Amino acid sequence: MAEAFQYPMTYPAVWLDYYYYGTWFLSMFLLALGWGLFFRYGRFTYAINLGCFWKTAMMLMLFVVTLGLPMYYNTKFSAEHGQDGDSVRIEGERMQYLDRKGRVVSFPLSEIRAIRQEAVTYNPPPKIFIVAETPTGRDSVYVTEKLPDYRRFLDELSSRSGVKAELR
Repeated sequence: MAEAFQYPMTYPAVWLDYYYYGTWFLSMFLLALGWGLFFRYGRFTYAINLGCFWKTAMMLMLFVVTLGLPMYYNTKFSAEHGQDGDSVRIEGERMQYLDRKGRVVSFPLSEIRAIRQEAVTYNPPPKIFIVAETPTGRDSVYVTEKLPDYRRFLDELSSRSGVKAELR
């Protein structure tokens, strides 16, 4: 019997697949709004004065916000929700990782060489890599602590594959 573990879907699949388009569209809309206000209410003179400094500073800050916030949000969102809807199964003598788009990564439990948590985590939750030596080379998948019963999954995988999980 297959043992299946699945990440919960906390957002609609459309948002999970295309969130970066939404964030970049909103940031470019904010940038266009800033430029519109700049040209509508800005007084333009052909001299260097304090007004020129403030307008330049305002536009520089607007660029930083409109380019930086989507990058921050997209990086954080991908780390926290990148696996939503994915599932991991231990079926017989194979482990399968199925993502929400239908792609499958599968390898025999006998080919698993390491189960270890990443040393440094820049974007929580930390990743736990499952590394296998396949005939074609190295292959790996990762799970995070957001996987319900991830400890039970790792215990089951360790006992079936004979490889001890190295967690921090």
